[in-house]
Amino acid sequence: MVEIKTPEQIAKMRAAGLVVAEIHRRTAEAAVPGATTKDLDDIAAQTLADHGAKPNFLGYGGFPATICTSVNDIVVHGIPDRETVLESGDVLSIDAGAIVDGWHADAALTVLVGEGHASELVELSRVTEASLWAGIAAFRKGNRLVDVSKAIESFIRRQPRPASGRYGIVEDYGGHGIGSEMHMDPHLLNYVDRRRGRGPRFVPGFCLAIEPMISLGTPRTHVLADEWTVKTNDGSWASHWEHSVALTEAGPLVLTAPDGGRARLAELGVTAAPDPLA
Repeated sequence: MVEIKTPEQIAKMRAAGLVVAEIHRRTAEAAVPGATTKDLDDIAAQTLADHGAKPNFLGYGGFPATICTSVNDIVVHGIPDRETVLESGDVLSIDAGAIVDGWHADAALTVLVGEGHASELVELSRVTEASLWAGIAAFRKGNRLVDVSKAIESFIRRQPRPASGRYGIVEDYGGHGIGSEMHMDPHLLNYVDRRRGRGPRFVPGFCLAIEPMISLGTPRTHVLADEWTVKTNDGSWASHWEHSVALTEAGPLVLTAPDGGRARLAELGVTAAPDPLA
């Protein structure tokens, strides 16, 4: 069953999304060489407290931190700690969430730490983020879940191949419904699997967390002994971008983008819905 939200509930998710956007702003600014991933987690916790919001990662299934910090060949679910010191040239995914009045938002971005990144790493992040926006542009009334998957995969496959030979679209993780819980039906693949069918049809009130994860090599991953940290099987580095998006009568509203997604969607010929909190 897919949870369909009212405009009032979407407004609360937008409030949570703006807190997530602020977490990303503050942690991205602090993600400099010499900082630890625990430093970033502390900033995220303080940001939630500053806005009277609750964390949705901390304690989820036993997860021990406020955000996920995934460095280089860690794709997702990296646990912040004092031992992981960021270095110039690192690729860092910061995945964050917030709860406001019982309603959730969830988003991730990739930060290129310091300087000296190979061009294929810069391009990896660009391709991953742009594929996210391609997926968001396909999240419109009358389309189905598979249309978002197809838009993400098609965009990635159209890009020039990296020096490593290919982009690996991570197989075991993807997007999800979001609302009164952080992870809800439906599960969203970042590629088309015809065995799964076309998925539900989108109607106003449908909300998704859309999150492509791409490596510079294999699409296959494994989980470390901590039962959270997900690494690529071949050690290739990865990028992760995510937004929570609500479909309204007026179109998509990117809940976790400061401008509601207006600027990026306009580039794709899509009009973002008005911000209920503006």
